[in-house]
Amino acid sequence: MEATAKQRNIIMSPRKIRRVINTIRGKKVTDAYNILRLMPYAAAKVVLKNLIDATHNARVNFGAQPDQLFVSSVMADGGRTFVRFKPRAQGRIFRREKKTAHLIIKVKALQA
Repeated sequence: MEATAKQRNIIMSPRKIRRVINTIRGKKVTDAYNILRLMPYAAAKVVLKNLIDATHNARVNFGAQPDQLFVSSVMADGGRTFVRFKPRAQGRIFRREKKTAHLIIKVKALQA
C-alpha cells in the first residue's frame, strides 16, 4: 500500500531540491509537513505541495489517514535543461542553462 506523487520539469536544480528532501526522508508525514512549512528554502514549497498530493492519493486510494503514513521514498532527478541566450559585449552571445528536476514522493502506511 504505497501512494505516489510525481512532478516533472520543475524549474529548479535537483541539487537545491535534494537539500530539502534529505531532511524528510523516512519521517512521518505529519512531522515532514511541519518541517517543510518552516523551512526557508523555495524548494520546500515544491516538496510540500507534492507531499500533500501523495497524502491525498493515499487517502483516496487506500483510505489511509495522514497520521498513519510515513515518507518511504523521495527522489529528485535531473530533467531536461532549458537553453537560453543572452547578448554580451562586442556582439558575442552568452549561453545560460536553466536546469530542471523531476520529483517523486512515495508514502507508505506504518505497520501496526
